[in-house]
Amino acid sequence: MAKKPRKQQQSGGTPATVALTAAGVPFTVHSYDHDPSHPSYGEEAAEAMGVSPERVFKTLVADVDGALTVAVVPVAGQLDLKGLAAAVGGKRAAIADPALAERTTGYVRGGISPLGQRRKLRTVLDDSAGLHETICVSAGRRGLEVELSPTDLAGLTSAVLAPIGRT
Repeated sequence: MAKKPRKQQQSGGTPATVALTAAGVPFTVHSYDHDPSHPSYGEEAAEAMGVSPERVFKTLVADVDGALTVAVVPVAGQLDLKGLAAAVGGKRAAIADPALAERTTGYVRGGISPLGQRRKLRTVLDDSAGLHETICVSAGRRGLEVELSPTDLAGLTSAVLAPIGRT
């Protein structure tokens, strides 16, 4: 059962939570103290929230044939770049330059959300998201996650669902 939306204060919201609130989508915010020395932002989020790494998804920005593309995959695995390229009809994909990803999305690395980005990019969500009632993605800053249904996430980002994650 989906949880009721959490009201956001204007001063405390991120572009991601503001977008969710504006869309009327049910979501829950989870915050935790970010440890800058942790080797993985996603694994840190899963551990801090006590959520299975298969339900916590990381947002990666890739360059597919010259076009920036957002890939949302479980933190328990890695992005399959060939699978991502195939999902959008491309030939070649590579992780985008981090500075370009930050400038384009408006978020910092480790806090890039698939929601509320400065410039809307085509998005691919790993099809394993459909195995869960809710998943967690970055809310737009390190130490802040939103939990929502994968259907709502796909709808708000106009995401294609495809097998782009690998273990």
